[in-house]
Amino acid sequence: MIYIDKYAYLSKLKQTNPLQKLVLAVSVLGVCLWADSVAVSILTLLIMGWYTVCKGGTPVGIFIRLMLVPLSFLVIGVLTIAVNVSGDKDVFVFSVYAFGMYIGVSQSGILSAANLFFKALGAVSCLYYLSLSTPMVDLLAVLRKLKVPRLMVELMGLIYWFIFVFLEMADTMFTAQNSRLGYAGLSSGYRSLAALASSLFIRSYQRADELYIALEARGYDGELSVIHEQAETHWTEYIPIVLINLFLIAVALFSKQLTGGLL
Repeated sequence: MIYIDKYAYLSKLKQTNPLQKLVLAVSVLGVCLWADSVAVSILTLLIMGWYTVCKGGTPVGIFIRLMLVPLSFLVIGVLTIAVNVSGDKDVFVFSVYAFGMYIGVSQSGILSAANLFFKALGAVSCLYYLSLSTPMVDLLAVLRKLKVPRLMVELMGLIYWFIFVFLEMADTMFTAQNSRLGYAGLSSGYRSLAALASSLFIRSYQRADELYIALEARGYDGELSVIHEQAETHWTEYIPIVLINLFLIAVALFSKQLTGGLL
C-alpha cells in the first residue's frame, strides 16, 4: 500500500487530469468485463500495462510483482471452474477415475477458466493503472466534482489514511518483538504472532481515536479540506480514450463472430 502511494506521487502521469485517468480506467474496465473475451482481456492487460509502465514510469518489475498478487486467488477460482465431476468419461479432455466417478477437465471448462483468468488480470491492470498514477487526494477531488455523496468521499479518505495508521502500528510492534528475539524459533514466532494479532486492533483503534480527537480540535466538521492542483485538459485529450474503447469493442465483436462466442 505504501509503495503504491509512493509510485503514484512519482508517476509521470501525476500532472495529467485525474478525471481523464479515471475515465480511461473505468471505461476500459467496463469494456473488458462486457466483452467476455480472452482476446479483449489480454489487450486490456497490455494496453493498461503500457500506460502504467511506459507513460507512467512505474518500474516494470514493480508492475509485474503487483500483478502476481491476485494470482493465488485466481488459481483457486480457475481450478474450481476447470475441474468437473461426471459419470461420462467422453466429456473430458483429461480425467481420472475415482470413487465411481470421473474427475477431469473438459474443453468448455478450460475455456471458461481461461476467460475468467485473463478477464480478472485485465480488470486488475485497469485498477493498478489508476492507483499507480493518481494520488488518493486527486481521486477524492474528482469524486467531489462528480457529485459523489460527501459522506462516501470522506469515508473513503479516512479509511485510506487509517490504513497507514494500521500498517505503522503493525510495523512498530513487529520491530519491537523481533528486537527481543520474538521470532527466533517456530514456537516463539507463533506466540509473538498471536500476541501481535490480539493487540494490534486495540492499539490501532486507540491511535485512530487519538487522530480523530486531533482533527476535531482543529475544527473538523465532517469534511477534510485539502489543497489540490488544478489540472486543465482539452476535450481532444479524450479522443485516444474513445479510440481505445472502440478498438476493444471491435475486437470483441470480431472475436465472437470468428469463434462463435468461445473466445
